[in-house]
Parts: sequence; structure tokens; C-alpha cells
Amino acid sequence: MKHHQNTHPKQHQSKHNTHQAHNHSEQNVHNGHEGHSVDMFRRKFWISLILTVPTLLYSHTVMSWLKIDMPLFPGSSWVSAILGIVIFLYGGVVFLRGAKAEIKAWLPGMMTLISMAITVAFLYSLAVSLKLLEGMDFWWELATLITIMLLGHWLEMVSIENAQGALQELAKLLPDEAERLTRKGTEIVPVADLRVGDKVLIRPGASIPADGVVIKGISEVNESMLTGESSPITKRKKDMLAAGTINGSGSLTARITKTGNDTALAGIIKLVEEASSSKSKTQVLADKAAYYLTFIAIAVAILTALGWTIFSDRPASFVIDRVVTVLIIACPHALGLAIPLVTAISTTKAAKNGLLIRDRTALENARNIEIVLFDKTGTLTKGEQGITQIVAVDDDIDTLLGLAAGVEYESEHPIARAIVKAAKSKGISAKPVDNFTTLAGRGALAIFKGQKIYVGGPQMLKITGATPQSKLRATAQVAGKEGKTVVYIVKAGQVIGIIILADVIREESKEAVLSLLKNGIQVCLLTGDSREVAQWVAEELKINKYFAEVLPGNKASAVRDIQSRGNQVAMVGDGVNDAPALVQADIGIAIGAGTDVATRSADIILASDDPRGVIRVIKLSNATYRKMLQNLWWATGYNALTMPIAAGVLYNYGLVLAPAVGAILMSLSTIIVALNAQLLRKTSI
Repeated sequence: MKHHQNTHPKQHQSKHNTHQAHNHSEQNVHNGHEGHSVDMFRRKFWISLILTVPTLLYSHTVMSWLKIDMPLFPGSSWVSAILGIVIFLYGGVVFLRGAKAEIKAWLPGMMTLISMAITVAFLYSLAVSLKLLEGMDFWWELATLITIMLLGHWLEMVSIENAQGALQELAKLLPDEAERLTRKGTEIVPVADLRVGDKVLIRPGASIPADGVVIKGISEVNESMLTGESSPITKRKKDMLAAGTINGSGSLTARITKTGNDTALAGIIKLVEEASSSKSKTQVLADKAAYYLTFIAIAVAILTALGWTIFSDRPASFVIDRVVTVLIIACPHALGLAIPLVTAISTTKAAKNGLLIRDRTALENARNIEIVLFDKTGTLTKGEQGITQIVAVDDDIDTLLGLAAGVEYESEHPIARAIVKAAKSKGISAKPVDNFTTLAGRGALAIFKGQKIYVGGPQMLKITGATPQSKLRATAQVAGKEGKTVVYIVKAGQVIGIIILADVIREESKEAVLSLLKNGIQVCLLTGDSREVAQWVAEELKINKYFAEVLPGNKASAVRDIQSRGNQVAMVGDGVNDAPALVQADIGIAIGAGTDVATRSADIILASDDPRGVIRVIKLSNATYRKMLQNLWWATGYNALTMPIAAGVLYNYGLVLAPAVGAILMSLSTIIVALNAQLLRKTSI
């Protein structure tokens, strides 16, 4: 459980970044692939495979097995030895360099074991070929061993690259060029040349080149690649645009507000990269297991050598065979890959679904969440006034709304804008009025067809002396108890209707709460608003418990109070006031459209305003953890079963594993872990 209530958000971020940087450095060394590429492994595999074929064919052992005789020529007896040396120096050098890096970092692991195995086989074979020792050389085994290991690592690198494909796809969302507006018309320029304040034309179907604000036009914009939302979003004047999103059928003119690394897309890519390099508790456990398995493998190899040398009359070649097989088959390759591959896939899967992970441990622990605490304003609600009810004396609601919109059309007050917006959304034209006048603290006045029309709150009634009819009065009283805003429309001294407004509840909020409750997770509401408002929202969303009239400084205390009862708490918020509570909670989840402070204080960020992202976080957490456990069980079970067999404990029963077979089994184990991790892509969240 976290207890950071006294930690400033910036301090929290600094610690977080330092911890991630350390993890990233350690992970690069431990995974054995720093500086390696898919192309390099592919090239080395094919060249080594080509060289391995004649190495096998000119091996005396293989020729006797296949009962074939290869063409003889001067030096043909050295073909296997020469090609074996070339394969060791060309293909095996990858593992030798990896071992050097592991030992230098005091983190011996997979590369160390592989290097020990191929080095032992190489030195022994070289000594036999030079007649320094009696016995059978290992050139064909060494060649096949290195070739198979290169194949296994090539397939692993392909899996890792595929797992990180979503991140690469995010980077590709940004177009190469943009159409910038100038005094002479338009010009095509590289996106990198755009500057804040530039105006760009975004044609139908084009990618938006940088973050900006619409200054002209209306269109539907597909933001699914950033937010996970499948439905296009209508964009009009003053609406914000995000780089990398796709314009629909309309044409838009936008003013650039952010470019380069400051855009939302760049921020998402950075968060995904940070999350991919951070480690969860399960990853730390797997790393420790792989670390200790390396020493166990070396110990078993030594005991195997001593046991077969002291207690049997088997030749040195047999003993070397057992030692090499133990070192190869015990490589913690699958164990080292079990978690990082799942991490890469889950992080990019999260990003494609609008979930940005800053802390891997938070995602892993999300499966244990018992209570989700939602901030109200801007999270479950839109944080803006919207009309919930209209009552007209003559039941002509459209005329009443058009009249109110006409009076409020020139006003900048939030309630006035909500009324005008509601009329537009319903296709109702604002009535043409004259002599608009603002009545400070009371409402507005205008003239319509020679009559004074007043639109305002209860204080405005005192000016007009108008009294609402009983039906209107009763409705207004109920709305007042629910914390809603009541606007009266007065014409010719008579109240002709009322418009009731409230902070609009998001359409997705009901589904979000219902999904959480169905999954056995309690939901609570936290707000600084009045108890009446909190009760109304809670009842609308079927939330049983709420905290109302909570001062900004006390939000973290409310979270702490719930935690004190032994509950694992997730806090979901979007504002500056939510930052301490986000840090205090076991998992802090920020709505992506929220403030930078809230985002920096959170462990997980929802790229969209959709609160249903919370249940997606929990589902992804469960799916990710299942894959991690499955891979860990397979990797550890494989080593526990095969290491004794490799050492030769079943020799008397006729079961002996050759080094090449051990390499195949080890590579298969790694491939199985990789394929199992890939299945996470198919999991629905």
C-alpha cells in the first residue's frame, strides 16, 4: 500500500523517473540483447547454417550414422574442424560478448551459460583435433549447437519486435508533410518545420500533423489510435486536435499549439517507452530466479563432471557431452523472456486501448483493487453545465428554448453557453432579439417583438415581480434539492417556463459503474459539491456510497480513511485538487484530458475522458498476470525437469540428451513462452 500523502507531485515524479532509469539500465544488461538486432541474428543464423551442413557431412560420427562417404581431398579431414572454428568465431561471438557484459555487470545469466557451454566444447574439440587429448571431437555438435541457438534468439527477437509493434505504429501516425497556410495560399512543408502559431489546412482523410485548435470548418476526427474510442469525434471551431489523428470527410483549418516532443502523441510514446522499461514485482522475481538458476546450472555442471569422472568409466567425450548439455538446457532463456515479453505486449496493447501505463507495478496490482473512488466533476460528469429538463407552461418546449437561446446568444456566461449549445444540438434556431442587456448576478434581458424577455435565476424574479405557477414551482424545488440550477424565462411579467441545468453526467459513466459492480468492485463518489448534488449523481449512477463537501486538502484523507480499513483503493480524477489523492491511493488513475499535475501524479492515465477505461485497466491487469504466471510455471518447470535428464540421471534407462537436442529443447521452451505471451494480443478488454 502506498503512503505518499506528504510527497509533492514533482518529487514523486523525480523518484519515479530515477527508479525507471535504473530498471532500464539493468534490464538491458540482463536480457542479453543490448545492441543486437533481428537482421543480425537472421544473417548469422543463415551463414552458420550453410557452414554447418558440410561440418556435419564431413564429421566421422555423422558419416558412420548415415553410412555415407564424402569426397576426399587434401585436408578434407580438417573440414569439420576449420568450419567449426569459423562458426564459433562468427556465430558464437554474439554469446561471448553477451557473457562479457553480464559478468562485467555482475549479472551472470543466459549468455554466460551458453558461452561456457560452447567454449568448453570448442576448447575440447580443438585439443582433440591437435592430438593434445585422446577422444572424439565435438565440431559437429558445436556447429549445430550455435546454429540452433542463433535460430532461437532470432525468433525471440522477432517476438520482441512484434510485441513493440504498437509503439512503432504510434510513431508512424504522424504524417511527413503538412499544408501550411500563407498569405499567398498554401505550401507543403515537412512537419518538423511547423511552429506554434502556424495555420494549417487539413484536408479530408489526412493525418493531423501537430496538436492544434480548429479555427475554421467542421469534421469528424478519428481519435481511436490515441484514445481507444471507436466513434469519430465531431470537431468544430475552438475544439482541440491531436497530432496523428485522422480527419474525416470535412476540411479543417487549425492553428498549431504544440509541436514535436510537446504533442500528445509524443507524450504517449514516451509513457509507453517508460512503462516498457520499468519492472513489476513479478519481473523482479523472475530476474532473481534466472540469476540464481545460472549458479545452480554451473554447480550442477560441475557435479555432473565430477560424478561421471569419479564414479564411472565413461570417456572424457561423454563427460564433456553431459556438462555441455547441462549448461545449454539450463539456460534461463525462457525464464528471462517470460515476463519482459508479456510486459511489452500488455503495455502496447494498453496504449492501443487508450490506457497509458506509467508504473508497471500499478498495472500488476490493479487486479487486487477492491474499491474505486471516482472524483465527480470532469470524471463521472463532463464538468460543464447541460440541460436536464425543460418545462413550458404551454408545453411548447422548442419555442421556449429558442427564445432563451436568443436572449443568451451574446452572453459568455457558462449557463448561457449551455442553453445556446443545447438549442443548436436540437436544431432549434435562436430567436432574433434586440437590446441585449446583462443583469449582473441575476441573468439577462432582451427585446423580442417589442416585449421584454428575462432569462435568469431566482434573483431575477425579484426584478420582474413574476411568480411561477405551482407546477413550475414544484419542479424547481425538486431540482434545487438535487443541487441543480434553475433558470426562469419571463415574458410580459409572466413565468412562461423553466430550464433546469446540471453538471452533465457522462453517458459512459453508468456502464463504467455497472461493470465494476458486476466484477465485485465497490464504487464510491468523491466531490467537493453539496450533499444534494452528490446524492443526485450517486442515485443516477447507482453508487451506494459518496463523500460530499470534501475540501481539496481533505481528498487524500478520504482515500487514507478507506485504506485504513484494509481496502485496496484506486482513485480516479482529473484536476489539480485530485493530485494528492491520486498519489495516496494504491493506484492513481488520471483522466487524460485532465491537468498536467493530475497526470504526473497518476500511475495510469486514460487517454480519453471515458471512465470505462478503469474496468479495462483491471481486465488487462488480470489477463497480464495470468500470462506472467503461465510463463513462469512453464519456464521453471522446464528447467526442473530437464536439468537432471541432461546430467544423465536416466542414462541407465537409455535416455541421454545430446547437446544439440538440449539446444532444441531450450529453444522450443523459449518459443513456447513467446507464443503464449502473444496470445495476450487476442484477449478482449
